[in-house]
Amino acid sequence: MSTARAPFAPWDRREIPGLFGVEESARRIGNYRWTEMRLFEALGGWVATVPELDVKMVLGRHCYQHAWHAELWTKRLPELREMNVERMTTPANDEMVAFMDAVSEPEAAELTIEKLVGVYRVLIPRTIAAYTYHMNGTSTITDSPTIRSLNFALQDEFDNWREGEMLIQSLLDSPEKVERAIRRQGELERLITAAGGIAGPDSIGTQPDLQEATI
Repeated sequence: MSTARAPFAPWDRREIPGLFGVEESARRIGNYRWTEMRLFEALGGWVATVPELDVKMVLGRHCYQHAWHAELWTKRLPELREMNVERMTTPANDEMVAFMDAVSEPEAAELTIEKLVGVYRVLIPRTIAAYTYHMNGTSTITDSPTIRSLNFALQDEFDNWREGEMLIQSLLDSPEKVERAIRRQGELERLITAAGGIAGPDSIGTQPDLQEATI
């Protein structure tokens, strides 16, 4: 008598479903699309004003990568359900709007450090964290297209993070500039902490209650 073969290979222990239902996944993706579009607009605006040629070229290249990420999320939303893409493209909360307004705020040519620190030391790391959490909590069976999109976006985000950090380090050639970078990062970290991340307070999950964890 033969036994039925298991649905998955012995090394494959995938789970159904993932952490996110259709509505929750759509909400997060709408937040991602909004953030990527705002970042695209900010970088595109800075390309014309930054005096450093190397920075200008990097921002121009990264700008269109973020536009492409927004397109990835545009394509995912209709597949999740009959949803209006523009209606779903929203910030996580008012605090996230305030954060992105602050990130986009520096316009003067002499504020290149402030521009780069906001994007590459605060926003991009938070984006990587939210995307990684989403990917780790998504079922490879029920939502593999979203995982594929997250992988594509994460590869760009990691590459951009590294390149942006190198630009920042090349500009920090005096104690005064170091202080500017520290001050700018602190200001924006307070704002993004108030927002909870690019997808709100549960961008990377919720912390378990300590009292419950010890019972």
